[in-house]
Amino acid sequence: MRSVLPVLTVVAAILGIWYAASVWMNSTWTLDQAQRAGTTPTFSEMVTDTLAQERPKLPAPHQVARELWETTVEKSITSRRSLVHHAWITLSAALAGFAIGTGLGILLAVGIVHSRVMDMSVMPWAIASQTIPILAIAPMIIVVLNSVGVTGLLPKAIISAYLSFFPVVVGMVSGLRSPDAMQMDLLRTYSASRAQAFWKLRLPASMPYLFASLKVGVAASLVGAIVGELPTGAVAGLGARLLAGSYYGQTVQIWSALFMAAILAALMVGAIGLVQRITLRRMGMAR
Repeated sequence: MRSVLPVLTVVAAILGIWYAASVWMNSTWTLDQAQRAGTTPTFSEMVTDTLAQERPKLPAPHQVARELWETTVEKSITSRRSLVHHAWITLSAALAGFAIGTGLGILLAVGIVHSRVMDMSVMPWAIASQTIPILAIAPMIIVVLNSVGVTGLLPKAIISAYLSFFPVVVGMVSGLRSPDAMQMDLLRTYSASRAQAFWKLRLPASMPYLFASLKVGVAASLVGAIVGELPTGAVAGLGARLLAGSYYGQTVQIWSALFMAAILAALMVGAIGLVQRITLRRMGMAR
């Protein structure tokens, strides 16, 4: 109960601030309509109207919750109006990109740790690549791949991989270098090869770092998949829902898509956390 109470307190505070902001931001429309009708609404009437507008500037929490319920539970998952359908399309691209980015990141990290040439050449380029805004590079990737006939999931997966590989590279390099000099010297006294040092010491020591970076990378891959849907005029996916909502002023739809993206990210991070606990427990590194 002691651990739940602080969480509930924070949630209640966020909801209170959200409702207050909804009333404040949506009151302009209510007062403007009342002025045109030559009436003056009471405070309760104004609050009621601001929390029930069809296209509010800031939807109230219950409006977003109702939209999520209607588009996830009450709609068939094969329907184009189902948020589960759109979430799966985005999730599939994010997972594909995450797998590509993770594999590439681990391979680069191993090369950087074992090769000074790669450390001096590849790592600066990896860092420099993250200074390019993803909103600028995503349309370029889409256009180039479309020109050679590559469409569908792969372009979005490449954008996701672009965002997810860097945390894995940095985390894995730090983890592989985490064993101290005394541990490495001990292996040398046993005439251990570089491969044995890698599998027996470096790789196990890097596991906590790897899982921490995977949590960052999987969330970044979801962002990449959504961004990859924006410049393509996609008709499906969470990015498409965001675009459609912005085109037609459906703010409730926009917020429901954002919450679905947050739910997906939380589930993916939670899944990695579960695998982390199981793996580290079996390695004797956690209880």
